Amino acid sequence: MISILLSPHILLAGKSPTVSTAMREEEILILQGKVSIYWLGVEPFLYIADPEFLRKMSSGVLDKSWGKPAVFREDRLPMFGIGLVMVEGEHWIHNRHVITPAFSPANLKAMTSQMVECTTKMLDRWDAFCTSHKPEIDVEHDIIRTAGEIIAKVSFGMKHGTSYENGQIVFEKLRAMQMTLFKSNRNVGVPFSEFFSPKKSLEARRIGKEIDQLLLSMINLQKESRTKSPEEDLLGVLLAGNDEDSHPGGKKLTSRELVDECKTFFFGGHETTALSLAWTLQLLVVHPEWQTQLRKEIKQVIGDGEIDSTKLAALKKMGWVWNEVLRLYSPAPNRQAREDIQVDDMVIPKGINMWIDVVGMNHDKELWGDDVFEFKPERFKDDLYGGCKHKMGFLPFGFGGRMCVGRNLSAMDYKVVLTLILSRFSLSLSKLPSFPCYYALS
Repeated sequence: MISILLSPHILLAGKSPTVSTAMREEEILILQGKVSIYWLGVEPFLYIADPEFLRKMSSGVLDKSWGKPAVFREDRLPMFGIGLVMVEGEHWIHNRHVITPAFSPANLKAMTSQMVECTTKMLDRWDAFCTSHKPEIDVEHDIIRTAGEIIAKVSFGMKHGTSYENGQIVFEKLRAMQMTLFKSNRNVGVPFSEFFSPKKSLEARRIGKEIDQLLLSMINLQKESRTKSPEEDLLGVLLAGNDEDSHPGGKKLTSRELVDECKTFFFGGHETTALSLAWTLQLLVVHPEWQTQLRKEIKQVIGDGEIDSTKLAALKKMGWVWNEVLRLYSPAPNRQAREDIQVDDMVIPKGINMWIDVVGMNHDKELWGDDVFEFKPERFKDDLYGGCKHKMGFLPFGFGGRMCVGRNLSAMDYKVVLTLILSRFSLSLSKLPSFPCYYALS
């Protein structure tokens, strides 16, 4: 077992950002309550941090009746286009119907070996790095890079080497676009804000066009080389589900829609996993007893055998750790009402934007208890909701029919990478100065 040193992240260089953020959220809740209105520029948002209000609001609303705030659709258009994350209404129902089979257990099972292959390459680099007596590894950088390689491989790379190579280029360009959009679109809700940073806006559009051209070439290559054999990658499964035979007399996804769904695969497919793994490794450094517990579980469940989906599902403690990481460092979904919504004596008017404060709910002492800021994976031992006093208080992948379609792919990816890391390395905190952190649009 080789020990690797992790560079101190902002989590370890003082107060946890989630704790700090949650403290600010707590101040907001005291001042404004758990349901209130705030503004981003000229755009009003309904702030929701009350799980019971959220339950009542969502109970009578069809999944197709939820939209994405227009201000965010425009903000992220070069990155997601009109993919599943952004579409609404009947368009969303159709795309969801076509895309969902790509993430079936049978298809995900076939992707396990690709995840193992990419992760093993990363760990071999770490091994060589450690034996060369280098002082530390930039683990976060490698995790993000490997997550990108995995999504490129499972999306395009099982049969077509050229597509896999282009997939890696797409991933790098998407990362560049992410940073460009973050730098140029921070005046959300301010009219004509795209003209505040014209060079960045034009750069994002240029990168977007390059990504579209690469993806379209890969889609055409897949179409030309497809056979009757079972498809093994996400694009192949998507194309098979988009055949005329699969939609007799029905609507198929256009080339534009296929490109946008591929961008959604890429960005959504690596983002949650990479961030979850980065935070997990930091927390395992601070709580080495959980490194020990997870290694024991890996030894008992997988041993020296090959990793497969059945064994991964049996890694229960690893599932607790993942849920706890998602609770502590959670995304925050947003919605837009596409119709009037009645909640008790309140009417939420059509078109109103909503910010569902998952971070605030996940750090609410009334829901979780006084240990809400502590890393305690065992809270999920006998409870899918981690002991939260309300089932709508823990929403790591959203809620209702618009729950993340790729959540099982993310879970498998997370368990494969973490299993292989802990099987070969032990983790400890570097004593070298910390790297500066950065924030990015996601």
